[in-house]
Amino acid sequence: MRRVSETLATLALWTSGIGLVLMTIAVTWQVFGRYVLNSTPTWTEALSIQLMGWFILLGAAVGVRESYHLGFDILRHALPGLPAKTMAAISHLVVLAFGLAMTWYGWDLVVGTWTATIPILGWPGGIDFMPLLGGGALISFFTVEHLIALATGRDDGTNA
Repeated sequence: MRRVSETLATLALWTSGIGLVLMTIAVTWQVFGRYVLNSTPTWTEALSIQLMGWFILLGAAVGVRESYHLGFDILRHALPGLPAKTMAAISHLVVLAFGLAMTWYGWDLVVGTWTATIPILGWPGGIDFMPLLGGGALISFFTVEHLIALATGRDDGTNA
């Protein structure tokens, strides 16, 4: 599972990075079009928002895998073994619930809006919510990896 997780995290980071670069190019083109060509391209803003959703949520998922997410760790680090592991497990379970909710409701939104069309891009409306679905699925997967590591003793509870 660790190899699959590492591969997914690497792919997510590369996808995020490429998305950030493409968004920067689109915004640059929009500024150039508006101020130099005096003709603002209409598609650049919609594309930038699409790309932003992907790189933010994929990056957040990798942050969960690398334990870079926010947390209140002072008490957990001060406690010995079992209480620290228990707090770490609770933290992971809350993050898992959040990731599963993102996935569940993201799926509902994708399916519910698929028949609509994003006017400027001509794409199905459900594409707007696919980053929520993908990010939630990855957050859930990476959190399960943490829970397995905690349960098998590969994690001492300090990396929640």
